[in-house]
Amino acid sequence: MNKTGPLVLGDDFVQDGHRVGAKLRECAPIRPVVLPSGMPVWLVTGYEEARAVAADPRFSSHRVYDRMHRMALGGYEESPFFGDFAMNLLDLDPPHYTWLRKLVAKTFTGRAIAPLRPRIEQIADELLEAMSGRDSVELLESYAYPLSIRVIIELLGVPFEDHDRFTSWSKTMVDGGVTEVAGAATRQMAGYLYGLIAAKRKSPSDDLLSRLVYATEDGDRLDSAELIAVSVVLLIGGFETTVNLISGGVLSLSRHPDQLALLRGDRSLMPAAVEEFLRHETPNILSSPRYATEEVEIAGVVIPAGDFVMVSWLAANRDPARFTDPDRLDITRPRGGHLAFGHGVHFCLGAPLARLEGEIAFGCLLDRFADIEVVSAVDDLRWRDSTAMHGLESLVLRLR
Repeated sequence: MNKTGPLVLGDDFVQDGHRVGAKLRECAPIRPVVLPSGMPVWLVTGYEEARAVAADPRFSSHRVYDRMHRMALGGYEESPFFGDFAMNLLDLDPPHYTWLRKLVAKTFTGRAIAPLRPRIEQIADELLEAMSGRDSVELLESYAYPLSIRVIIELLGVPFEDHDRFTSWSKTMVDGGVTEVAGAATRQMAGYLYGLIAAKRKSPSDDLLSRLVYATEDGDRLDSAELIAVSVVLLIGGFETTVNLISGGVLSLSRHPDQLALLRGDRSLMPAAVEEFLRHETPNILSSPRYATEEVEIAGVVIPAGDFVMVSWLAANRDPARFTDPDRLDITRPRGGHLAFGHGVHFCLGAPLARLEGEIAFGCLLDRFADIEVVSAVDDLRWRDSTAMHGLESLVLRLR
């Protein structure tokens, strides 16, 4: 542990995340740091320590974003993360969280998602057709973003003409951190959803948001604040994670041509390949924050009551104590064990959708093009300026 105080993390925490994460883990798998945003937290980088923290009920999520916002901005009495947004799945503890998750999970299971396959394949094929015949394409703009946003807004029942607004709001909320700018985007999205939910109550259709409006658990339904908060999390989680899965997976395959050849030759490896993409270039750098409700000792480290704790999924998923040769992409690696979707009660509800979209996105891409080459130079690759999402800003490909 750094005896002179918390380690102040810089831009390389995002731009060179694997190297920095490894150095932090080797020094101490749990240690106090100051994030690039200026927020002091206890950062967990070890795999077993990550699982322990994520499963420990002494670390609370209750209105944690409001709590963090107040600290960041000097104790404002109100913050944009209070009210409607404070009812989201990342900001609650059991028992309310358990009830809310159980209700939402009824409409977001693997069985419920499976019928979406033909429509996702159709969207992917349309986008790939538009990419054909071009000398080079920018993957995120042409494929990863439009595929991901079209799937999630169709699933929820958001009008297509509003997808640009949702893309902008989502990126601002994720990249903006705990700031007023991110809070403003949150309020704008919440206001839009309030009107959309009111319309679904009057005239429901065959979409996830309409089903959530009328879903019941123990005789109770979601109120408007809960519906807004749940919808925000599903939109962002279902959109941002998939974008980063697609771009990160293509980058990993380009750096491991033997694995690309193996996957081309045996498509039955696709489900395992998607799991390995999730582990190798984990779409999320950090977990949502939690705070210690009492003094907690984990792996010999004492975390004081009230302190914030965050898990680096990116670092934990390359912990050599858990994964053999962790920096190597290996699509034959036994499936399971990675923490890309989190761990414990807050395990990602959208995991079935992300896996399905990933399998389709990569399968259709390999079907369409016999050769996929990354044109972007290594030195030109930039990761988004976010400690939440591990995603490329751009990835230019040459396709044949």
